[in-house]
Amino acid sequence: MNEPYVNIIKEESGLATIEFFHPKHNSLPSDILSKLAQTITEAGEDDTVKLIVLRSGGDRTFCSGASFTELISINDLETGKQFFSGFANVINACRKCPKLIIGRVQGKAVGGGVGVAAAVDYCLANKFASAKLSELNVGIGPFVVGPAVERKVGISAMSQMTINADHFYPASWAMEKGLYAEVFDDIDSLDAGVQKLVDYLLSKNPEAQSMLKKVFWEGTENWDELLSDRAAMSGRLVLSEYTKTVLAQYA
Repeated sequence: MNEPYVNIIKEESGLATIEFFHPKHNSLPSDILSKLAQTITEAGEDDTVKLIVLRSGGDRTFCSGASFTELISINDLETGKQFFSGFANVINACRKCPKLIIGRVQGKAVGGGVGVAAAVDYCLANKFASAKLSELNVGIGPFVVGPAVERKVGISAMSQMTINADHFYPASWAMEKGLYAEVFDDIDSLDAGVQKLVDYLLSKNPEAQSMLKKVFWEGTENWDELLSDRAAMSGRLVLSEYTKTVLAQYA
C-alpha cells in the first residue's frame, strides 16, 4: 500500500465508506484533496447512500495535514490560494453533504487533519488520536480549518491549539473539548464503536437525519466565501521569507 488513493465502498445497507491514503503519513496534496471533496459531494448526491463513514488508510496517523512537498513548490499567490482552497473544498463538501458523516480517527491528526476531523458530524477516535494545529511552526496559521475547528471546540480551545502549535493534545482532551464524541482504547474497539453507530443510524429515518444536519450547520452559509478568503491568507504567508526558510529544511 504505497500509492495514494481515495476510495469509496458502497453497501446495500446504504452505507458509503470513503477512505483516503498517502504513504507520507496520510498527508494531503492537491490531487487527494480534490478527489476527496469530489467523492464526498458525489456520495451526498447519490440517493442510494444514507450514511457516510470517512476514514484514512493505515493504522497510525489519521492525517498529517498539508503536503510539505507541495508547500515547498508554491512560488506565487494564486498557486498558494489554490492549494489551501483544497482544504476549504473538503470542509465545504462535508458541510453541504445532506448525509451525516461519521469520522473514524485511528491515529494522530495534525494541521489540516484536525480540520477534516472537525468537519464531520460525529467523530470517533482511539486513545492514540492526539491532535495538533502545527501551522504556526512553519510560519502560517490554521486559517482555513480554523472555522471548522472553532465550531467544534470553541474559540478558547482552538486558540490554545493554534498558539501552542508544537504540542500534541491527547485524545482525552480532544473529547473533553468536543472534537471527538467518543474515544476507544484500540482500533478494534474503535471499529466496533463505529459499526454500532452505523447500525443505529441506518435503522433511523434518513430524512430526519438530513434535516438535523441542516440544523447542525446553521450559521455557516457564508463559508464558501470565508474559507476562500482564509485560503488567500495562507497562500500569502506561505510565500513569506520566514516560511520559505523553514520549509527549505524539509526539501
